[in-house]
Amino acid sequence: MMTVVTAAALGIRMLLAALPAQAGELTRSDFRVTTADGVGIRVRELRPAALRDREPLILVHGARVAGLASFDLDVPGGSLAADLAGRLGRAVYILDARGYGGSDRAAAMQRPPEQSRPLSRGFQVVRDIDAVAEAARRRSGGAAVALLGWATGGMWAAYYASLWPERVSHLVTLNALYGGSANHPAFGPGSANADPARPDRLSPRIGGYALNPAASLWPSWDRSIPIEDKAAWRDPAIKDAYARAALASDPEAAQRQPPAFRAPQGAIEDSFYQANGRRLFDASTITAPTLLIRSELDFWSRPEDAETFAHDAVHARQLRVVTLPQATHYVHLDRAGRGRDALLRELVDFLGGSGSE
Repeated sequence: MMTVVTAAALGIRMLLAALPAQAGELTRSDFRVTTADGVGIRVRELRPAALRDREPLILVHGARVAGLASFDLDVPGGSLAADLAGRLGRAVYILDARGYGGSDRAAAMQRPPEQSRPLSRGFQVVRDIDAVAEAARRRSGGAAVALLGWATGGMWAAYYASLWPERVSHLVTLNALYGGSANHPAFGPGSANADPARPDRLSPRIGGYALNPAASLWPSWDRSIPIEDKAAWRDPAIKDAYARAALASDPEAAQRQPPAFRAPQGAIEDSFYQANGRRLFDASTITAPTLLIRSELDFWSRPEDAETFAHDAVHARQLRVVTLPQATHYVHLDRAGRGRDALLRELVDFLGGSGSE
């Protein structure tokens, strides 16, 4: 069954799932798991004191910034993970995919980026998700996990759900690509990511990883905010914490001038294919109840990505498509009234039950 929720219908949905912001205290702990191919993955667990009998939830970050900076900033309004753990009464896990944050980095990331091809491709990251899912299932005693992925993380999470549908109780993608069109301003022919000689291929100039100073985090976010006063939309404390955590995710960041963190470019190659109409996985094998969320002002995903995913996901037990009006790509880090509260209500409403219901 598919339900499409647009801006007009969202007001009704915003009255639902009005649970307390926190259900008691949260306990945070960090640990590591090892993937089937021997890669060490760093994981953070947030466990509420009032833990309900629900599947654990895994949060999957996007192409550039690692898990803790994306989902667990130490300032008010900066931890989607804490808000969901408290509201849902579920254990929440945040992973760093290989090459990011506290997880193992390929040896090529110690060499200049031009000496390797894009690292941490999707077919590898699904192994990272599987290792974390296995640990989360073991800790919960259950048979499945819920997945929520942001941007490229949504593509990775859905890829995993298509390969092991029986291991996923719920799937949420937030601003994710899915090969819905061959037109994309950042990845199409003539863009910086395309090969000038073969526009349908990724530029050979894109190496194994990229260096990202803090200043590189703001242009796309600022352009997305449709008002002059960016602080009225995005709390300056969130902005500062996001930059600090992104830089802290790479132990070598401070050795560069200006300080800069490494991010693997495999996500860029995968996204290039998706943005040009190629699908890295088939949503028809996904069986979990699925929520596709897209921000109206998103620059990464396109309406046709959600539409095409919904068309393909014929075996999902439930399918809901939501557009968050006047929300940006970074909606979970924006101010409450700029889409973040609406996002939380949608997530709590969708994830409030168990996968067996």
